[in-house]
Amino acid sequence: MAYVITERCTSTKDASCTRVCPVECIHPTPDEPGYATAEQLYIDPEECIDCDACMEACPVDAIYPIKRLPTEYAGAAERNAEYYS
Repeated sequence: MAYVITERCTSTKDASCTRVCPVECIHPTPDEPGYATAEQLYIDPEECIDCDACMEACPVDAIYPIKRLPTEYAGAAERNAEYYS
């Protein structure tokens, strides 16, 4: 998994990241069922191509490369992966 969305996305769910992702690996998008009830957005660990576009687009700095994930967000990688399992 190249990038991870942390709980900083929880109250925002801005979705700017979904519009810039070239492989559409961030879900749920605003037009998908479940968007309104999802706690946050999630990056598919199998589809992410490590392009950095989502991180640059996120207005709340909720996205990190997994190798630089702050310890306070240690559970975020697992939550992102679980969303897709």
